[in-house]
Amino acid sequence: MVAKRWMPRAAVDANSSPVVTVMTAITRGLRGRCPSCGTGHMFKGFLTVASTCRDCEAPLGLVRADDAPPYFTILIVGHVVIPLLFFVERSFQLPLWGMSAIFLPLTLALSLGLIRPIKGGTVGLMFNLNMLKSDPSAI
Repeated sequence: MVAKRWMPRAAVDANSSPVVTVMTAITRGLRGRCPSCGTGHMFKGFLTVASTCRDCEAPLGLVRADDAPPYFTILIVGHVVIPLLFFVERSFQLPLWGMSAIFLPLTLALSLGLIRPIKGGTVGLMFNLNMLKSDPSAI
């Protein structure tokens, strides 16, 4: 069974090319906007993806970006925090409580600040590549 690609109503009516480029979909997702139209909101909570776009009715809830956003967030935060940790350890030789006071809040702030844009970008990419659940009723 081949999955049918979702097409916006305007594309069906105007016979134009509605599919945006991959970079446009990712950029819109990073901003938390619908990857199809760019105006509707992608999220209905902090990390909960809306079931459909309120403007173009794109089925955003069918995109399953489960493990990729946390993986990419850990990858980026680790590549920022660990070199800084080694640099501060070698340069200043702070006590353990000082290192903890610096790097625990830094890690938390970076993780919370990056997880939502990364999830949006991942949903935008997956939506553009038509990686949707084939059965909407399946969980």
